[in-house]
Parts: sequence; C-alpha cells; structure tokens
Amino acid sequence: MKNQLSNLVLKRNNFTFNWQEKTYLMGILNVTPDSFSDGGEFNNIQSALKQAKYMINNGADIIDIGGQSTRPGSEQINLETEINRVIPIIKAIRKNYTLPISIDTTRTIVAEQAIVAGADIINDISGGTFDSEMFSTAAKLEVPIILMHIRGTPKTMQQMTDYQDFIGEILSFFNTQINQAVNAGIEKDNIIIDPGIGFAKNPQQNIELLKRLSEFKIIELPLLVGASRKSFIGHILNKTDPKERVWGTAATCCKAIEQGANILRVHDVPEMYDVIRVADALK
Repeated sequence: MKNQLSNLVLKRNNFTFNWQEKTYLMGILNVTPDSFSDGGEFNNIQSALKQAKYMINNGADIIDIGGQSTRPGSEQINLETEINRVIPIIKAIRKNYTLPISIDTTRTIVAEQAIVAGADIINDISGGTFDSEMFSTAAKLEVPIILMHIRGTPKTMQQMTDYQDFIGEILSFFNTQINQAVNAGIEKDNIIIDPGIGFAKNPQQNIELLKRLSEFKIIELPLLVGASRKSFIGHILNKTDPKERVWGTAATCCKAIEQGANILRVHDVPEMYDVIRVADALK
C-alpha cells in the first residue's frame, strides 16, 4: 500500500511527495486546440496562466502541461508546433509559481526542452515506447518519469482492446518498461505508473481497471490514475458533454483512492480537491 513506497524528492525547490501523507492532485492544462473536453480554451499564455493560477489556488499539487492531443483518433502534430505550444507556457508558470510541473509528451526533444524551461516531471503516455531515447534522456536529466500503458497510438488504440489476460498483460507491459528504464539509468524510485484508463480500453475494461487498481501495488511504485471526464463515464451517465461528467469523475476518484492511487489527474480541480480530502480521511 502507500506506506510501502519511498518518498519522491524533486531536485528543483526540493519538493517532496510523501505518499503516506495524502493523495496528490494533478491539474490538467491542455494547451491544444483539439483536446477532447477543453480544446482551445487554454492555448495561449494569458489563458493558460490564468487557468494554472485557478488550479493552484484551488488545491492542485502538480500542473500537467500537454501540447499534443491524445484523444482517441487524434493525429500527431509536428515537433515544432508541440514545442511552441508548451515551452512559453512552462516558462510563464515557472516564473510565477514554484509547485511541480509535469510535461505531457512522448518526444525526447520536447521533454528535454521542457525540463530546461522549468518542468520537473516527464509524463509519457507511451510508457517510453514511442521514442527510444526517452529513458536515457530522463536518466540524464535525473527527473521522475510517469509511464502509462497504451497499445498502438491515440489514432489506432481503440481498435486494440482485445486482451487474453487484461490486468496480466498490463502488468507485463509495466515490468518490461520499468526494467528498460532502470537499465537506462533511471532510479526506480523516480518512476510512477499509470494504467492508462481510456487508452486501448473499452468502457467495461475501464470499469474493471478501476475495480482492480490495487493489483498494481505488486509493482511497488506510485500509481497515477486519470479517469477525468472520460467517455466511459459519459457512457454510464448518458452524458455526451465531457464537462457534465464532473460528479461521475468524483466517483472514479473515490474508487481509485480506495484502491490505492497516489496521484489523480483531473480537469475539475476545486471539486476533486474536496473529494480527495474526504476520501483520504475515510480511507
């Protein structure tokens, strides 16, 4: 469980994640025109900085900045576009705030420039499978890395939901990627895992994943869960607008905490801050 994990200490500002203390809240800042629930809302410095301030003032522990949409069916943008979207915003947030920033990218060059600009953590939705240099780069930079499970790419992943042993295959993926990361020089205590709700999983598999999150504790690494506003919640609630899935998201947060999640990645920070505080107290 949480108290078996070593604390994570970020080198910048000497920030410490104490996994015994609480569940941490990661606020999503998509600086894209086409993300599934908030595309185009925060894709300039002024609006992004305003949203970051709002999330920080309402309880976010980490701001996760992404310039590439990973919604199902999305196409990959070119490298220059991704860099131009994220780097100025990371610099602006770092200039004003000291809390940890993660860069949501699968590209080594973006990750490296983001860390130089002020980010602290790499959040790779490919689990290190899209860019062969990602692990060696994270090791060189001596920063934590979040490894997410995916099959295929965001464009193809929803045609790749056929599993023979659903949880077993995800665990096997993590064991392979963690071993590669450690062999590349990443400290094991600098790795966080994310089972990838909504990525190459159908609605029923996402529900099963939430019910069985505790099985990932066998890996003995911090667990990040990102179910916020996702389509399986809309499926249950018959709500097509992602912004109407706030309280469905709250239910997934409660279940994730019960199952041992250490970080929750969310859009609706004020609401989930309250949910997490009560769920932590009850746990």
